[in-house]
Amino acid sequence: MSSSDIFISETIGTAVLLLMGGGVCAAVTFKRSKAFNAGWVAIAFGWGFAVLTGAYIAAKSHAHLNPAVTIGSAITGGTKWGQVPVYFAGEMLGAMIGAVLVWLVYYGQFRAHLTDPEVLADHSTEEGLVDPKAAPKAGPVLGIFSTGPEIRNVVQNLVTEIIATIVLVLAILCLGLTKGIGLSGIGVLLVALIVVGIGLSLGGPTGYAINPVRDLGPRIVHALLPLPNKGGSDWGYAWIPVVGPLIGGAIAGGIYQVAFA
Repeated sequence: MSSSDIFISETIGTAVLLLMGGGVCAAVTFKRSKAFNAGWVAIAFGWGFAVLTGAYIAAKSHAHLNPAVTIGSAITGGTKWGQVPVYFAGEMLGAMIGAVLVWLVYYGQFRAHLTDPEVLADHSTEEGLVDPKAAPKAGPVLGIFSTGPEIRNVVQNLVTEIIATIVLVLAILCLGLTKGIGLSGIGVLLVALIVVGIGLSLGGPTGYAINPVRDLGPRIVHALLPLPNKGGSDWGYAWIPVVGPLIGGAIAGGIYQVAFA
């Protein structure tokens, strides 16, 4: 593969991943959405199907769609280290494009939600603000773009992201140990189901970023988009869903080398 092949494939695949993944979060969040309050199961399956679709689209570049996967693959020799920055660049650009597309698809819902006095008042109360018009630290739509913890504990949040990413990347690496999976193309479906499983089992504490660009790219878009009353982008937490998955991907690659290579 040429660098341009990798970059284009990863950009498009990751954009679709974030469009569908962020889309299900938006669908569940907005009152003026037909999927409003569909719940965590819908989000978990939505992200799984997002991975499925993005991965098939990005098959030419082996569909990493995730720097943690790229790191794990490089450690095990599946990806050349010289190609890693190209993968990262495509994944990051794609994540940002996908987040912008979610905003465009749900443009009317964003406007209605962020000007709804009830929504703003409820969120301000949750943040402990006296003035309902005051901007909360993390806006009422930040969860559509990026993740956040239910209990803010740096060590626990970081460990959760590391462990969840180890499960993802190690499972992906080990798919190749089963004869015929790669040739049949069913591996992509299995990865999608693994993502659903991680979401249902391990996603509760932090929202399971398990992918640095899945969180960072949309968080940057959230900060840049002209959204009224959106509040802050919670940059104090932003390093955890970046560093945690990168560490988890590296550990998974090391486990694979020691145990299965």
